[in-house]
Amino acid sequence: MGKPHTPCILAALALPLLLAGCSTSATSPCDEPLSGEACRQERLLYQNDMLQAKMLIASGDLANYELADALLSRALERDKRGEASFYMALLKIKEGPQVDEVLPLLEKAADAGQPYAVALLYKIWSEPFLVDQANPQKAQRYKNAYGSLDVARSGYPSFEKATALVDALLSEPPAVAGQSVRP
Repeated sequence: MGKPHTPCILAALALPLLLAGCSTSATSPCDEPLSGEACRQERLLYQNDMLQAKMLIASGDLANYELADALLSRALERDKRGEASFYMALLKIKEGPQVDEVLPLLEKAADAGQPYAVALLYKIWSEPFLVDQANPQKAQRYKNAYGSLDVARSGYPSFEKATALVDALLSEPPAVAGQSVRP
């Protein structure tokens, strides 16, 4: 009986670290930068498509909307959080209100938990916006639904902030200072 063997102690201390390292890389290879995993590449392409589409929509230039539509159509295949559906609906509104296409896209996005889709559905039914008549019951249902979203429980963005952002997204972009005027 004497002292414990140093190699046994080192092995006992290192085992949890080794197991943690194995479990981390095995459970989320799509999150590892430069992992070379196909899912990682797909995620990066989705993020790129969404970023480009958002910038093209925000430009307010109708000439950019065709490319934004193509990018969003491709992103819809991988859209799990309703983000692509929401921006596709926003694009359709900016192209000219296509209510029969906009509402299903927003419903799909809201079902996926997209907070801005819920806020926009509230706006549609409370004002009314895009529809002929307000529907206070539907509007209240969307306001209540917002309160049950994870983001609402965390406090950011608040419902008021979400509706303000939706209003800003729907407004025309301000003119860029010094932009040359086309003849």
